[in-house]
Amino acid sequence: MIQMHNVFMSYQPESSALADINLKIPKGDFVFLTGQSGAGKSTLLKLIYADLTPTRGQVLIDGVNLTRLSRSQVPLLRRSIGVVFQDYKLLPNRTVLENVAITLEVLGWGKRDIGKKVYHILKRMGIEDKINATPLRLSGGEQQRVALARALVNDPKILVADEPTGNLDDENKEAILSIFKEANNRGTTVVVATHDRRVIENSHRRVIRLDKGSIVQTPDFMVGGGAGSAGACPLEEVPDVQG
Repeated sequence: MIQMHNVFMSYQPESSALADINLKIPKGDFVFLTGQSGAGKSTLLKLIYADLTPTRGQVLIDGVNLTRLSRSQVPLLRRSIGVVFQDYKLLPNRTVLENVAITLEVLGWGKRDIGKKVYHILKRMGIEDKINATPLRLSGGEQQRVALARALVNDPKILVADEPTGNLDDENKEAILSIFKEANNRGTTVVVATHDRRVIENSHRRVIRLDKGSIVQTPDFMVGGGAGSAGACPLEEVPDVQG
């Protein structure tokens, strides 16, 4: 599902945000990406949803080589990837309904079907009563659920989240993690970046640790039962862009 082969990412010529990343995340896996601030977690997530192009190396998502995508092909790729941003990126002057509906509007859904689908996902999140509220009238936990609803409303193949529990209390953290687990149980591949050890230490999920842009082996953090390995993963071939 997600593969990286000898990936380097540099924002400046003399420094690397990511260095020689080799990674394989199978379909249906649930992975925590951890490390201190500045370790490269956000950069790695941006490579997955093609917000960045690696300086060197190959990134494959569901068999598609992102390094060979044109910019015009990126929106089509992103239809299968739900993204939860660290700062939510909700539109402050739009209602919860309108914020979540944007994902389906882009896909060409009809107004009636959008209304039904949005209400259903908000009910799963436990915030259907907030459907006509604007984000500024919501708590932090409620805003995070809206961001999750927007990311999951079209049942994406992949869900990536950047520090999704960073500003939440313990109760809301547990609630958000339960939503991730539910999405994973439905077949979505989940990648969550966090530096909060408490979030992952009892998760029984695969954990990949970054340190200064490189993947490092941390046996005490390998608490999961995922199918992949955090170490090197040579690829037999790098296919051309499909579709």
